[in-house]
Amino acid sequence: MELVLAETLLAQSRDPRVLLGSLCRGEVSAERVETLCFLLQRLEDEVARGSEDALPKAAREVATGYLVPLLRGLRARPAGASDTDPGSQARRRLLRAAGVALRSCVRLAGGPPLAAALAEEALRDLLAAGPKPGLEGGTEATVEVLAAVGPCLRPREDGPLLERVAQAALVLALAGDGEAAELVAGRLLPVLGQGGTAALRTVWGGLVAPSGPDRVGLKLQVLSALADELLPESFAQQLGPDARCCARFWRTVQAGLAHAEDALTRKRARYLLQRAVEVSAERCADCICGPRDGNAGPSLFWWSEKKKDELLKFWENYVLIMETLEGNQIHVIKPVLPKLNNVFEYAVSEENACWLFHPSWHICIYKRMFESENKILMKEGVVHFLELYETKILPFSPEFSEFIIGPLMDALSESSLYSRSPGQLIGSGSPLGLKLQKFLVIYVSFLPEDIKSDFLLKFIQKMTSRHWCAVPILFLSKALANVPRCKALGLEGLLALRDVLQCTMITHQILLRGAAQCYLLQTAMNLVDVEKVSLSDISTFLTSLRQEESLGRGTALWTELMALSSTLLPKPDIALCDWLRVNESCFGRSSTCSSIGLHETSCLNAYVKKLVQEYIKSPAWETGEKCCMPDWCEAKLVALMVLLAVDVEGMKNQYSEKRRTQNVLRIFLDPLLDALVKFGTNAYMPLLKTDRCLQLLLKLLHTCLLKGSSTQDDEVLTLLQDFVISTAESVSEFILRKLTMNELSSVSDLDRCHLYLNVLNELADLHLKVGWKRGNPIWRVIPPLKNASIRHLQDTGNGQEPTLGRQIQRVVSMAALAVVWEAADQKLELQRDSLDAGPAERFLASLQLNQTLRKPHPKEQSSFFEESSSSQGWGKIVAQYIHDQWVCLSFLLKKYHTLIPASEGELLEPILPAVQMPGRTLQSALDALTILPSDQVLPVFHCMKILVPKLLASSESLCIEAFDMAWKIISSLSNTQLVFWSNLKGFVHFVFDTKVLTIAAKIKGQAYFKIKEIMYKMIEMSAVKTGVFNTLISYCCQSWMVPASSVSQGSLSSAKNYSELVFEACLFGTVFRRDQRLIQDVQTFIENLGHNCAANVVIENTKREDHYVRICAVKFLCLLDGSNMSHKLFMEDLAIKLLDKDDLVSKSRTRYYVNSQQHRVKNRVWQTLLVLFPSFDQNFLNRIIDKIFQAGFINNQASIKYYIEWIIILILHKFPQFLPKFWDCFSYKPVLKQALITVLQRCFSHNFSIRLYALVALKKIWSVCKTWQIEEFDALTAVIESSLNQVENMHGAGNAKKNWQRIQDHFFFATFHPLKDYCLETIFYILPRLSGLIEDEWIAINKFTRFTDIPLDAGFQWYLSPTQLRELKPGDWAQQDVGSNSDEADNPPEWTDVQKKIIPWKNPVPDLDLELVFQGRAAKLGKSISRLIVVASLIDKPTNLGGLCRTCEVFGASVLVVANLQCISDRQFQHLSVSAEQWLPLVEVRPSQLTDYLQQKKSEGYTIIGVEQTARSVHLTQFHFPEKSLLLLGNEREGIPANLIQQLDVCVEIPQQGIIRSLNVHVSGALLVWEYTRQQLLQDPRHDIPAFPETGY
Repeated sequence: MELVLAETLLAQSRDPRVLLGSLCRGEVSAERVETLCFLLQRLEDEVARGSEDALPKAAREVATGYLVPLLRGLRARPAGASDTDPGSQARRRLLRAAGVALRSCVRLAGGPPLAAALAEEALRDLLAAGPKPGLEGGTEATVEVLAAVGPCLRPREDGPLLERVAQAALVLALAGDGEAAELVAGRLLPVLGQGGTAALRTVWGGLVAPSGPDRVGLKLQVLSALADELLPESFAQQLGPDARCCARFWRTVQAGLAHAEDALTRKRARYLLQRAVEVSAERCADCICGPRDGNAGPSLFWWSEKKKDELLKFWENYVLIMETLEGNQIHVIKPVLPKLNNVFEYAVSEENACWLFHPSWHICIYKRMFESENKILMKEGVVHFLELYETKILPFSPEFSEFIIGPLMDALSESSLYSRSPGQLIGSGSPLGLKLQKFLVIYVSFLPEDIKSDFLLKFIQKMTSRHWCAVPILFLSKALANVPRCKALGLEGLLALRDVLQCTMITHQILLRGAAQCYLLQTAMNLVDVEKVSLSDISTFLTSLRQEESLGRGTALWTELMALSSTLLPKPDIALCDWLRVNESCFGRSSTCSSIGLHETSCLNAYVKKLVQEYIKSPAWETGEKCCMPDWCEAKLVALMVLLAVDVEGMKNQYSEKRRTQNVLRIFLDPLLDALVKFGTNAYMPLLKTDRCLQLLLKLLHTCLLKGSSTQDDEVLTLLQDFVISTAESVSEFILRKLTMNELSSVSDLDRCHLYLNVLNELADLHLKVGWKRGNPIWRVIPPLKNASIRHLQDTGNGQEPTLGRQIQRVVSMAALAVVWEAADQKLELQRDSLDAGPAERFLASLQLNQTLRKPHPKEQSSFFEESSSSQGWGKIVAQYIHDQWVCLSFLLKKYHTLIPASEGELLEPILPAVQMPGRTLQSALDALTILPSDQVLPVFHCMKILVPKLLASSESLCIEAFDMAWKIISSLSNTQLVFWSNLKGFVHFVFDTKVLTIAAKIKGQAYFKIKEIMYKMIEMSAVKTGVFNTLISYCCQSWMVPASSVSQGSLSSAKNYSELVFEACLFGTVFRRDQRLIQDVQTFIENLGHNCAANVVIENTKREDHYVRICAVKFLCLLDGSNMSHKLFMEDLAIKLLDKDDLVSKSRTRYYVNSQQHRVKNRVWQTLLVLFPSFDQNFLNRIIDKIFQAGFINNQASIKYYIEWIIILILHKFPQFLPKFWDCFSYKPVLKQALITVLQRCFSHNFSIRLYALVALKKIWSVCKTWQIEEFDALTAVIESSLNQVENMHGAGNAKKNWQRIQDHFFFATFHPLKDYCLETIFYILPRLSGLIEDEWIAINKFTRFTDIPLDAGFQWYLSPTQLRELKPGDWAQQDVGSNSDEADNPPEWTDVQKKIIPWKNPVPDLDLELVFQGRAAKLGKSISRLIVVASLIDKPTNLGGLCRTCEVFGASVLVVANLQCISDRQFQHLSVSAEQWLPLVEVRPSQLTDYLQQKKSEGYTIIGVEQTARSVHLTQFHFPEKSLLLLGNEREGIPANLIQQLDVCVEIPQQGIIRSLNVHVSGALLVWEYTRQQLLQDPRHDIPAFPETGY
């Protein structure tokens, strides 16, 4: 077209100059300039033939007079315009055309002189623009000028100019931003690089100079354009530097391979690598690039002609892997992973134990995998890297250590990588976690000693560099804990471990947090060099551990020599006390003083003794009376070290006298005990000293308690308690004085008040443990404390303005009363001995509720606000005061609950207004809920629990208001872990109290429906906050529990009205998100470690898993007695609700997937019905039997069918009278004859599975017929016997024989016994496991026994299955077959041919041997049928199958094979096929059957052809189809699986010219079907079909 246009213009004017002038006039447009360009190019051809001598001058005029001004005028881009704007696109088109025209003008005008002049002018413009943002428009025009004239410059004469242009362009490309830099790199630098040696070296120098990672893409763009100059095919063409010998060149290539964000940059990096390899092979000469950064080590690139074949193989595999990774899918990379192993084998010299290739090449592969958006691919890369050292001994490389601490640990921070493998049991541990542990142990073992310490320190420091989730930090800590013992870490490492401990505190998963702390402590004991740290350093580290989560006294981690976890190497784990004992004399001395001014010593006992002395001694500056409370951390540290030292001493003297331990403990605590004894007599003892002593006393008592074992035999605890009791009198007198003598007068003193009250409570506990005696110190202190507190509260100050001291004393007095009466409520001895008097009760009952404290006098405001930052605000002080009021009132209401009237009336003696006026008190409780913060409302709930049952009948609206307000508070606390559960428990106890439920159900008012509304809201909350429903159902079932021997008809009266609660509990269970399921799995793994992990001992198992909701309901149902009428009615009502639910689910979705929510609900329905079955009698079964039989005929998942068939068998066995009704469910009679006919029909089904099941049924029915000797079936005897004998004795290819045997051995047919296996274990664990349900639905029997909230009778016998059913493996015959090659899936073989683009999703397993039965309809119609079989079993989409069916029918394929014949019923299929399925034979072969099918066709002489791009595929244009061809098409997304690729005789690919990687599968199939048809027609003389020129046919 362009040539014709140019010729036409020249034909109209003999003088080209006139024509050029006319084109340069008029309105500027892209079309005009493009026409000018075409004309100039045509004139260049004329000049080349020796004509048109006058053109140079005309061309110069066009260049200088038109094109250059035009380009100058195009410099300014409109503000805000983008590249996608139409105006910008037209402008760019005009620029390109003007640049090409300018180059032609320069050539026509004589070339170099004009080019140099124009280049000088453009260079000035380029330097003026510089690397500044916002000048892209001007830069683009300048670049176009330079790119146009650059090729016309002379390398020698214009060399300096070229160098200057190149330098300016490099500055702009590598230092500028945005479009200008990309423009220079893409347009100008490649042109300059081709302009001679000097310019090329200048460009090269800029490209290999150090720069940021953001310039990698630009550099690779230029390098790719200059590849012919930098990597020429021969030495003769090498004008510039040899890129192969430059380390920085290879560093840029590696950066492009590993870090580039866009595919184009990675493609350029691969191109340069391939180009270098090809050039090296062509030149046939050795080449070497020095070590990276000049360090000693392997070369980044080298070539040896002697090892040409090995090198070509290495780089071929390497490039194949990198290209395959572009698919960004695990299906792409997994079959190629064996080639990655080969890459390692080529790269390592086993003889010299060194790297032949730089390991950074391998790291590039892993970086690409780690940075993938596909988490499965990332996991595959991580697993492959971790497995390297299990099979290979790789030489040490610093790059590998940097890679582990960098990208590998970054990848390991992804929690989803630690999920279980398919088929792995819950709680068996993370496969990745185990591999990480093995890897770290092996890698650290092989590290040189001088490097090991530095690596481990950096590894631990990396763990502190980010916020880790609970699961990664746990498994990293576990891996560190198993590293073999070595002296690798000093003080810096210990501090880093402490920082990691702080990182673990972020997570809300307490058990995982505690386990991680255990592992980190074990790491410290294994890796710390005790000579480099002091005891002070160790003690500070230990205080970072939370004793309530990990370091509990009496655990394996503290003293017992038990294994902390499963280990890889035979090394004993060591407990903390044993570690201190072994290393006691080895600890170093600290260069600095400790936080309490302690002089260092390496002896543990001396250190602890000095530690206590220094702690008790108060510094001079701390003698002030108004100072704040000391930090509890110091008391925690001292108490911890005292008890550790005592236990260490006990280990040394296990067989010596008890007196030795007593003496040691006495020596340690002497300073403390001496101070405590003086508390009662020394009124001038420094305040902070008393605070420290009491803090230490509390910490000693709390820390000393053994976790997980009895405290009766604990010698240390007994001695400590004796010591404390000996000081009880002095301490109690001190506390009494402080609390009652107005000595607590500041806000900071409130912290001391809480300290004193806690100590008092502990002393009372101790006296109760040793035996409460009248006249003991606590007994003597409590009455005066109570009386003094009431006196202070009654003091109104005679109407004066309240002072801060008086108000603080009122707060202290109320807190003291709350503690005394709370203790009396828990300790009856205190209540009887100390609280018999009436004035206290009368005062509390008359106290104005919710009375707030006025702020202090304004003159004291300044002192109040100047107190330390730890002081509470006045609002919190008032809230605490009101909270303590309600604590006292709850005790009063509980004590006098019999005096609470149902309605308010005249007050009787004793006059207690708060008790005898419940309505007013409940209204005050509602007011308190609006005043108190959410974490202070628990005592109000306790009061409501007592008041609401009394008022529900008479003041229902007030009670409903209480329900609503309390629920709002609970809802607002759902994200507050610390106080939520205690408040929820209090809420449930008062709203769902048995009395409340009974009264609400009796009156059936609004309260009844409000309670049910709250119940459903709590169930809804359980879906997002696990454990809420557990609290509700556990409390209700416990309150409804009645012994089985009870005959009370009304025992379940309230439960019957709330049976929905038990109904919902039986069906409860959320479908977890992946992250939630991962947390559950890891928690189960930790729990399975038992006492070997100290966190399991010190952290209470709250049993908040969803399983425990159903367990609670099931155990409750098991307690019910079928002979008790109320129990029986309750269970029958529940059974009807369950059957209705099953019917509703069946009608809502006629088809549901395995493990879907519908499947799980139906599964739970029938599990519960099986539990209830023993209570069903004949009368009740008459009501529900039709529903049960009907359910058996509905299309259900396998597990549901098993349960339904099981319960039907149990019914028919227990009540044979239902047998006629069972036979009536079938349509025809006699039933046996109809069953036999139905089964015989199914024996000829196309579907192999149906045939197989039908044959099994035929075998069983026929055995019954022979047993009963039914004569009317004699005519069928020969046919049936022949069929059964044939299948029993079949032999041949495939798995048919094996599958026939497997289905007969199926657990439900062969092992399961409906009577002997009737137990909880079979219902809830064995059957779900064997029927393929997801592990979330398996409830192990030990969970039933572990859940003790609902104890079963001792005579309960049906827990465990007595048969061998529990020993069977999960899954039926088909699932076992799929899983039989799990090892092969984990270790895929190295295929001889692999995809370059798309790789399979998994290895399907052959299942059967089929024979095709072709229909004769097409032949009868006179159609020409070829010998082509098209196999589309891997295609999913109905549209593709429909279109392919139409194509095959049109071109006469013999048969189309699909995965499921049901696809022809799909509307989308029919829309595309337009009835083609009626004229084309269709055969069903499932993907799992393809291997056998392909083998069968091979044996029949067919050539198996795959439509796929592989490393050895043949172009379609070069392939000759045999007559008997079988065409296998791949899946839309995943292509042909790797195992099927190995079955192919040849792979054919369709040549592509575009950018898109693949064609639609229907289009690909259609192209090959037509090509087969065309070739066959060519060979048929009846058809005159011309050959395609390009194919040569």
